[in-house]
Amino acid sequence: MIHLGLVVNPTAGRGRGMPAGRRAHDLLRSRGFKVEDLSAATLAQATDRARAAAVQGLDALVVVGGDGMVHLGVNVVAGTGLPLGIVAAGTGNDIARSLGLARGDVEASIRAIELGLQLGPRRVDAVRVGSPEHAAREWYLGVLSCGFDAAINARANEMVWPKGAGRYVRALVAELGGFRPYGYRVTLDDLVWESPGTLVAVANTPWFGGGFKIAPDAEVDDGLLDVVLAGPFTRTGVLKIFPGIPQGRHVGHPAVHIHRSRSVLIEPLVEHGPVPPVAFADGERVGPLPLRVTADPGALSVLG
Repeated sequence: MIHLGLVVNPTAGRGRGMPAGRRAHDLLRSRGFKVEDLSAATLAQATDRARAAAVQGLDALVVVGGDGMVHLGVNVVAGTGLPLGIVAAGTGNDIARSLGLARGDVEASIRAIELGLQLGPRRVDAVRVGSPEHAAREWYLGVLSCGFDAAINARANEMVWPKGAGRYVRALVAELGGFRPYGYRVTLDDLVWESPGTLVAVANTPWFGGGFKIAPDAEVDDGLLDVVLAGPFTRTGVLKIFPGIPQGRHVGHPAVHIHRSRSVLIEPLVEHGPVPPVAFADGERVGPLPLRVTADPGALSVLG
């Protein structure tokens, strides 16, 4: 009998995670799979439980939730050969969108997982990120950012009011009040960029932030990262360019450049501006600069 680990984020999708998780559990069991619920009160505890179960012997790990749950799953299975199934039940679901997976449809997600178990998983790239001074690394699948949007994300995470998208609007207004372009040194395979900047994003997939098409041509299985270097922009310039990012219109701006690289080193450069914000990847906090980011071709197996 195929043994599946299941991790559910009950708060995903403004409360849709719990019923989606129950439905996924019931559907998987009805198809004859052995399902072990590895969910926990915190993401850290769920990660520990999933890693322990993987070592003891799982045939696949299935996560139910948004991009944060996919991030958890990637950090458990990347580089191991253990496949990952995704039931996208969050609000943004950028990674599921990028992978061409169902969003908000538990039945379709389970059908895709079942088919993937029958035919074999799809191999895609995963991305390793960590301090260049230490050996420890974290994985991500979507987009890492350490620019103005990361500052908004960090501030919004500290707010308890209002709920939903209004919190990010409030955070944007608060961050914009004191905004100055940050100072960066970004070292690619064949280029060094030293400049004030508004946004630096290292993309393995096109979308982030709940539908912002930050790197329109990024491909999850080409072994390369699309590195978006933007700015410097004034406060007025930020307000002008951000509305066009969901459609990818920012790439036509003369101050926005996209380069492809296997590895990226991002460092603060105080001669050019304030220290950039703490980096986020897949919407989850990674840590402060400097960071080395490296694509690992085919490091992740995805069902569906």
